Amino acid sequence: MFDRILVLCTGNICRSPVAEALLRARFPERQIASAGLGALVGEGVEPTARALAEAHGLDLSAHVARQVDDSMLQAADLVLVMSEGQRHAVAERHPAASGKTMLFARWIEPREVPDPYRKSESAFEHVHQLLVQAADAWIGKMPDR
Repeated sequence: MFDRILVLCTGNICRSPVAEALLRARFPERQIASAGLGALVGEGVEPTARALAEAHGLDLSAHVARQVDDSMLQAADLVLVMSEGQRHAVAERHPAASGKTMLFARWIEPREVPDPYRKSESAFEHVHQLLVQAADAWIGKMPDR
């Protein structure tokens, strides 16, 4: 069972908080959290990512970026990352988590979600659409509780 899902990206201010909110909307019965591999600890969601999310009905106002730690990885039933590099970083940091770490966008193409940080608004829009498609693709793939 995937009751506790941890979504990771780099800074925990662009992709993973939006992905967390999208998954929470689709799987309200599960515990879903996010963190960063190189988190901008204490920061809120990047303004462009937040505006796009809010335009789609997601509330990210309470999000505060946090750094992933071993206890988070150990507690998670499923760890979702944005890139193969992040998947390898999780495996190096916490080898026991490697078998439960997957790409967030594993069911769509492209399978990696690029980092829009400090890029154009159109880059953020593209990433937001990928995150929505990837979250939707988990419907039907997540085992029932």
